[in-house]
Amino acid sequence: MSKTRGCCGWLIVALVAALVATAAMFAIMKRKPGSRHLKPLPVPGPPGAIDSKYGDALGVALQFFQVQKAGKLENNKIPWRGDSALDDGKQAGLDLSKGMYDAGDHIKFTFPMAFTATVLSWSVLEYGDQMSAAKQLDPALDALKWITDFLINAHPSDNVFYIQVGDPDLDHNCWERPETMAEKRPLTQINKKSPGSDVAAEAAAAMAAASMVFKSINTTYSDELLQHAQKLFTFADTYRGLASDSYPKLQNYYNSTSYVDELLWAASWLYHATGDQTYLSYVTVQNGKAYADWGKPTWFSWDDKLPGTQVLLSRLNFFGSKQISNAENEGLKNYRDTAEAVICGLLPDSPQATASRTGGGLVWISGWNSLQHATNSAFLAVVYSDYMLSSRTAAVQCSGKSFSPTDIRNFAISQANYILGDNPMKLSYLVGYGSSYPQQVHHRGASIPADAKTGCKGFQYLHSPDPNPNVAMGALVGGPFQNDSFVDSRDNAVQTESSTYNSGTLVGLLSGLVTTSSVAQSFT
Repeated sequence: MSKTRGCCGWLIVALVAALVATAAMFAIMKRKPGSRHLKPLPVPGPPGAIDSKYGDALGVALQFFQVQKAGKLENNKIPWRGDSALDDGKQAGLDLSKGMYDAGDHIKFTFPMAFTATVLSWSVLEYGDQMSAAKQLDPALDALKWITDFLINAHPSDNVFYIQVGDPDLDHNCWERPETMAEKRPLTQINKKSPGSDVAAEAAAAMAAASMVFKSINTTYSDELLQHAQKLFTFADTYRGLASDSYPKLQNYYNSTSYVDELLWAASWLYHATGDQTYLSYVTVQNGKAYADWGKPTWFSWDDKLPGTQVLLSRLNFFGSKQISNAENEGLKNYRDTAEAVICGLLPDSPQATASRTGGGLVWISGWNSLQHATNSAFLAVVYSDYMLSSRTAAVQCSGKSFSPTDIRNFAISQANYILGDNPMKLSYLVGYGSSYPQQVHHRGASIPADAKTGCKGFQYLHSPDPNPNVAMGALVGGPFQNDSFVDSRDNAVQTESSTYNSGTLVGLLSGLVTTSSVAQSFT
């Protein structure tokens, strides 16, 4: 070989090597979450180390259920709370004293209260081991049972269910502590002639889910919950109608837009609780195409249960079951595909990402109670990412881009961190967590000194510029405007009122983030 040819050969080799190195570097620089060829991540083992930030926040969040309790309190740890609403239900010969007040008022709205119980049950079923590792399982179970005790008593016969205690108009014309309220507390019931499929089905979902929570703790109570759930579902499905059509005044408060989502939600929970194929057939073969809006992602809330149903049923598609028919499996795949569309809409780098966000990165859908959708969405995201991890599913595809369970979990973390203070206001929206949080929560009991004698008209405390004398520990306030701003004023109920149902999904979100572990392939 001549010297010249040898030099040329080495030059070509060097040039090719340089081109390969450059291409590799370019590929690394260009690599984004969606362009990776992802491999399944290892399945987590038992709960690992506790993340103290989320563990502390979980402990705070659970206290709000204690703040909201009605009835004769047991082991009360909220010093400014006492017994209240002890006569609720007496005019019907019922004990409806338990349950929880809805928000900053003293009405018991069964619809959002039952939703609270459903998502709290779901949280325990998915993350009970993680709650236990963080020493927060017992408070969650206590809060859940306080609601389910009420739901049982509110269902005195197969086709009668009490959906409200108190008169919202009377209640909202007063500003007083629940311990001293003296106004009439009328009852509202649904029955064959005045149906409320939305509320009855949500209660069925709550009791079916809770029956699985309590199955290993108290089998008698679990069986009782399941019997009520099945009867309420039959009632809801047989005598169809919206509660707000039966009672138009409800439209001013919790105006459900449909009841078919609750029917699917309840049947899904009943299938998980019973293994009865008729419930699975109900949500897939019989009614999936008509009711489920497959392929059309929406926002999970007290009103719209479809995204929750889609994620819950995708669990069956992830983990499988021998008894499921091909037609049912096809329906489950449609639910999972829609659940993935929901997830793709949440991830900020997804081609399908919603533009409805604040500059600080919070998913923002509506001005009133703006944190509701961010919290609910983040809860669904962390659950879905854990289904992927535990089933060794590498990625979801969003218009051709791949996203891993870690990407989905990171979205959930971003929403939780925003709530806990990583936001432009540098404010924790979880009352009692961190060094800076809202001082004027729109909440009657928190705003009035425990020894004050106001009667009904304690409005000076509503309009006072002073901080609340009592801290509503664990309250998740309504949240910021779309420009990330927040006005801490008791008169600004849009932003400073907290609601019990927001706390249900917040507890689930924080329980999912407090540590990592594999989720169970079956709830039973």
